[in-house]
Amino acid sequence: MVKIVSWNINSVRLRMPQIERFILQHAPDVLCLQEIKTLEEFFPHEAFEKLGYAHRAVHGQKGYHGVATVSRIPMQEYSRHDWQANGEARHVGIELLGPGQGTVVENVYVPAGGDVADREVNPKFGQKLDFLGRMTRWADTIERPTLIVGDFNIAPLECDVWNHKQLLKVVSHTPLEVETLARFQQAHGWVDLGREFIPAPERYFSWWSYRAKDWRANDRGRRLDHMWASPELAKQAKGHEVFEDTRDWVQCSDHVPLITEFDL
Repeated sequence: MVKIVSWNINSVRLRMPQIERFILQHAPDVLCLQEIKTLEEFFPHEAFEKLGYAHRAVHGQKGYHGVATVSRIPMQEYSRHDWQANGEARHVGIELLGPGQGTVVENVYVPAGGDVADREVNPKFGQKLDFLGRMTRWADTIERPTLIVGDFNIAPLECDVWNHKQLLKVVSHTPLEVETLARFQQAHGWVDLGREFIPAPERYFSWWSYRAKDWRANDRGRRLDHMWASPELAKQAKGHEVFEDTRDWVQCSDHVPLITEFDL
């Protein structure tokens, strides 16, 4: 079995203690991190080396964004796409070389899109839609078993947010974003592994705002993080869970890890 994890860590250097704690508890084979917020030269390579993650692909930038995939099993960097079309570090792809040889794991951090769901008054919203458009054109060309994971910054289903009606005009759950993400899904026939194992309308959130003093009591969550697989690869997924406990840890990320196990 190969255990793959996706986690928007919201600063890898600040939260290395939480990462170490999680690794010691769950021992993922492959860990995909988003929003690492650091250049590759300042990435905590030594800390991951000590934890047994000798294989790393880091696409970072100073202070913002950035993605990294670290692995205990052999892998190599496979791709870097600039779907933002402005040089931001929001994607890195790797190819597994050990168990699951030939499987591609794409790690992506989709732009949040600002506060107003109108590209005319909010260019960031337009950039998000265009990012997804470029991803969609790429997905239409995939010929290998692929897993795409990360912070998509969209909660697509009504049950993926704490209140569908209240959030219809809130960026991350607007109909236009949901439709745009659906086109990306259709381009490759992606299987949403989260909802395969936790079927709608069961509760499933991966993000809670820092503004909530008691996130568990309020539970105003959204499912912004995803793990989607090519149809054939999806058949090899044997289990999936959301590890909410990290949201209680000291200096935690506002996102929690997603864990999928594959029989590769």
